[in-house]
Amino acid sequence: MQMADVPYALPDERGHFGPYGGVFVAETLIHALDELREQYARYRADPEFVAEFEYELKHYVGRPSPVYHASRWSERLGGAQLYFKREDLNHTGAHKINNCIGQALLARRMGKRRIIAETGAGQHGVAAATVAARFGMQCVVYMGSEDVSRQAQNVFRMKLLGAELVPVESGSKTLKDALNEAMRDWVTHVEDTFYIIGTVAGPHPYPMMVRDFQTVIGRECLTQMPEMIGRQPDAIIACVGGGSNAIGIFHPYIPYDRVRLIGVEAAGDGIATGRHAASLTAGRPGVLHGNRTYLLQDANGQITETHSVSAGLDYPGVGPEHAWLKDTGRAEYVTVTDDEALAAFHDCCRIEGIIPALESCHALAHAARLAVTLPRDKVLLVNLSGRGDKDMNTVAERAGLHFYCRPACDPSRR
Repeated sequence: MQMADVPYALPDERGHFGPYGGVFVAETLIHALDELREQYARYRADPEFVAEFEYELKHYVGRPSPVYHASRWSERLGGAQLYFKREDLNHTGAHKINNCIGQALLARRMGKRRIIAETGAGQHGVAAATVAARFGMQCVVYMGSEDVSRQAQNVFRMKLLGAELVPVESGSKTLKDALNEAMRDWVTHVEDTFYIIGTVAGPHPYPMMVRDFQTVIGRECLTQMPEMIGRQPDAIIACVGGGSNAIGIFHPYIPYDRVRLIGVEAAGDGIATGRHAASLTAGRPGVLHGNRTYLLQDANGQITETHSVSAGLDYPGVGPEHAWLKDTGRAEYVTVTDDEALAAFHDCCRIEGIIPALESCHALAHAARLAVTLPRDKVLLVNLSGRGDKDMNTVAERAGLHFYCRPACDPSRR
């Protein structure tokens, strides 16, 4: 069995999803991308590679992750039933490990002993550092200094795992800038370095490859939901920054026309304020980080700064497959503000006893407001993409509290 049961022939051989995707990089990276594309094409259907990937998912990551009926919250809302796909229960606490395992296995087969990664919320950085430790590789993680300060716990976790963390001081000092620096590193060290991109963006074959590794989420749901409720859900809801957790659960459901696919972007302080990260809602097509997709940009085509209470959604672009799903109408994209996401965070904690990541809370917030408009026999499946341990400082600060953190958590300490 292949890792992705592809329901349509996208991307094409040049990496395009309609007018989106492709390869827009410096000449110095073309050879590395050609090598990556050829090797991934070789291994993606190789029985030995697939078997090792599935073994690691089961015995190291802890898959399959369960589906949980949030019955108390559903009862309080008085409408549709909420179900959570519990990616927060994976090893490292998020969906990111699925992709990192796959790319690390590919890196080993390509003879690359050094891996680099970019990270926003830190979950991808932790996952990359984890698989590097698992397979005995050197790991360097680039992270915007703004995110370093608000994700101290994950910074400390990466260092514990043996990764070198490089704070990025340029630009908005967030995920976009971390990705820029990681690309520069790759250009300099293409011979021995494998770049593990954490989302379904970047030049071909990354949007396809990351999607394929993440489709384990949706493929499990295709089996789990009929076992739980006797049918598939009426809608699937997932947060969208770059979009890997959303594509991971959406993609296997694309042929199921009766299942709505709803992506939730970060509206930050509100779309009208300009302080948001809603590329599909308020952006327009352009080129960034090696692919063509929807971007937040000014009248001159310059990338604008973003804002979200969740570091993992604080990115001015989105994966090209999401751009295609938006244009074709197969998926819907909506927004949730910081305040709405924080309210959902507290509701989930107090009603269900689950502490969700602030990224996932955007999906939870929309699910809750949609549920009250629907009858009780409707089912909404939310991809709970990560847990919220990493967000304690942010939530406490927004509440005007001081969260205790030992000095060792200080990201300035080496």
